[in-house]
Amino acid sequence: MRDLGIRVGHWTGERTGCTVLLFDAPPTASCEVRGGAPASREIELLDPIRGNAGIDAALLTGGSAFGLAAADGVMRRLAEQGRGVATPGGVVPIVPTLGLYDLDGSGIVPGSAEGYEACQAAKGADVEPDLVGPVGAGTGATVGQWRGESLPSGLRSATLRVGEVAVSVLAAVNAFGEPGRLDRDLLRPEGFPVTFGRNTTIGVVATNARLTKVECRLLAQGAHDGLARAVSPVHTRMDGDAFIATATGEVEASSDVVRALAVEAVAEAIESV
Repeated sequence: MRDLGIRVGHWTGERTGCTVLLFDAPPTASCEVRGGAPASREIELLDPIRGNAGIDAALLTGGSAFGLAAADGVMRRLAEQGRGVATPGGVVPIVPTLGLYDLDGSGIVPGSAEGYEACQAAKGADVEPDLVGPVGAGTGATVGQWRGESLPSGLRSATLRVGEVAVSVLAAVNAFGEPGRLDRDLLRPEGFPVTFGRNTTIGVVATNARLTKVECRLLAQGAHDGLARAVSPVHTRMDGDAFIATATGEVEASSDVVRALAVEAVAEAIESV
């Protein structure tokens, strides 16, 4: 994602982690949340009716709602660098955060120190870190709980291009469902084998196209379309699926084309592993 002006940094623990996406310059951003159980912070600010357009970083984290505290460390590191919205009391970094459920009873979750470390790793990275597998926010991710199983998952990433237009996605796939078509023979009228699982797919879809905040919302919706194409069952009451969409504005492009690329990029990222 470096060619889109995005530096990625991870903190990876034994069973959980967090991932920071740090932007060279604040991009236009919005978000779309689906599913019934989201864990998030500063997401309402990304609604197109809100005044703020740009963000300084995005954080994907494990630890469910506890892991949202990792954003404190990201904000602290950015504030040290003078990044954020200027206020009379100092800069306020804008760091929308999405969390996934990977709690295992150990009490180990990403906190402020871990968020700071991930942000520092993003800032100092000379090469792009691993964007696929059990690292960062994808460390404790699993899929398949809809059938009563817990299969290892992790981060997924893909980039698609049409001419000069690029769309990249980075997602932590922690779905109640799993990649592939739904096996209807396993469905029962009384419901799924479990009613609460280690769930929620979260991610960031980024483009170098010039988009408005409303068009970024449409881009995030396209990311969910790609998720629905790749994972079944999807957007259940046990999931809190959410995507942040960002646009750096370097290339003129149709928002419909960019959204179509986002659908394909998310589906390709999830299906490729």
